[in-house]
This record gives sequence, C-alpha cells and structure tokens, in this order.
Amino acid sequence: MDQLILATSECDLSQPVCAPHDVAELFVFPSVIGSVNRTVVLTFLAMLIVVMLLYFAFRKPRLVPSKFGATMEALVGFVKDEVAVGIIGPEGVKYFPYLLSIFMFIMVGNLFEITPFINFPITSRMAIPIFLAVMTYFIYWVVGLKANGFKYISEVIWPSYVPVAMRPLVGIIELAQYLILRPFSLAVRLFANLVAGHVMLSLLLVTGVLFVGGAFAGDVSILKGTAGVLWFGLGLVIFLFEIMVAVLQAYIFTLLSAVYIQDSVHFQH
Repeated sequence: MDQLILATSECDLSQPVCAPHDVAELFVFPSVIGSVNRTVVLTFLAMLIVVMLLYFAFRKPRLVPSKFGATMEALVGFVKDEVAVGIIGPEGVKYFPYLLSIFMFIMVGNLFEITPFINFPITSRMAIPIFLAVMTYFIYWVVGLKANGFKYISEVIWPSYVPVAMRPLVGIIELAQYLILRPFSLAVRLFANLVAGHVMLSLLLVTGVLFVGGAFAGDVSILKGTAGVLWFGLGLVIFLFEIMVAVLQAYIFTLLSAVYIQDSVHFQH
C-alpha cells in the first residue's frame, strides 16, 4: 500500500476523489539498475514463483500428497484435462506445457495486484499481454500450416464454405480475424481488465486512507472522513473481487489460446 500512497502524495484533499495528477504514476516504476525497472524485476519474480511452485509440488511424488501437493495436482490436472485435452483433443498433450506455463504465469502476475508491498499486476503493462498473445499467434499459425499445409491459408483467404460472390468479403473478414483480431483481443482483454481493476482499487483504497487520515488530523471535514471510510470499505470489496478476476482472466487467456490452437489442428469450416 506504501507504493499507492506515494503515488498520491501530492493529492488535493479538497477534491471529491483523490487521484494522481497523471494515472501513469500508478504504473510507472523507477529504474532499479539502469533500464531494468521494477516491472522487469516483477516479471522475473513471477516466472521464478511459477517454477518454484511446480518444483516443490512435484519434486518428490508421494502416494498421499500434502495439501499443497494436492492443490497443485488439481490445478495442473485441470489445465491438462479440461483445457489442453478437453479443448484440443488427444493432441492437446503436446501443447499442455505451454498452456500450463501461461496460465500459471498470468495468474501469478495478476495476483501481484493484491500482494502486499507490490500492489501492481504486471499484466497491466501492455507489452506483457501483447508478448503472450504473439506467442499464441505464432503457435496457432505454425500448427495450422504444419497440419493443413497451404490449405490453411487458402481456406482463410478464399473460404469454400460460402457462395463465390461472398468469398472476397468473407475472406477479408477471416484474414483480419486470424491476423489481427485474435492476438489483439487476447492482449487487450487481459490488459484492460487488469488496468481497470488496478486503477479502481488504487483510487478507492488510497482515497479512503487519505480522507480518514485527513479527518483525524483536522485537514478535511468529518463528512469527507466518513466518505473516506465508505471509499475504503468499497475498496476492500473490490480487493476480494479482484482475486476472482485475476484467476478468471488467466483461465480465459489460456482457454482462448487452446481454442485457437484447436482450430488450427482441426482446421475446417
């Protein structure tokens, strides 16, 4: 929370909502070493957490797993059975490591939003969702070309399932979907949800803290102090809601990645 309070250190308490002069203050972090800023550090931290979770859960298989081991087994089994194999089919086993990796990484990166002393989801920086979406984009195009050859492209550009007169228009729409809309929607959906949650949570909690503190110090009226309590209470509700959003958005990104790969493996209209 210290990071959020510092972001609004010059906030004007006479305003109904205490917001930073530039919303970018909620996302931009000072450099740690040269061009390596905290976003980069948190990205590597998220990767390290994912590796450590999987390592400690499965390094010593046990007949009766611990609660932690059982939880991780259930999580891994869900991604494998319900997403990889459930969506793609038997071939999904090949793509299971990738789907599990992005699910775990996105979930951990999202949960940084409600992690004390961090309070910053790395997926609220557009570069990270774009990079993940481009990886999925690359995979489904390579898989589609490998599994279907030139037909994969020709059916997109000149779809045989529609009347000849409509093929140019449908082809343009399909090509735009495969080339632009899929990766763009993957990235923007994740980015927009985490940005919205981060900004809302930051403004509500910080405004609540500053207004209540200002009321005790005599800098603001009791009315605004009471409003600060309400702001803070609403922020706590959003805080709990964001836990669900963090997991849900990781699942949606992984699920759509599996759907796109499945469409390439079993390409047909």
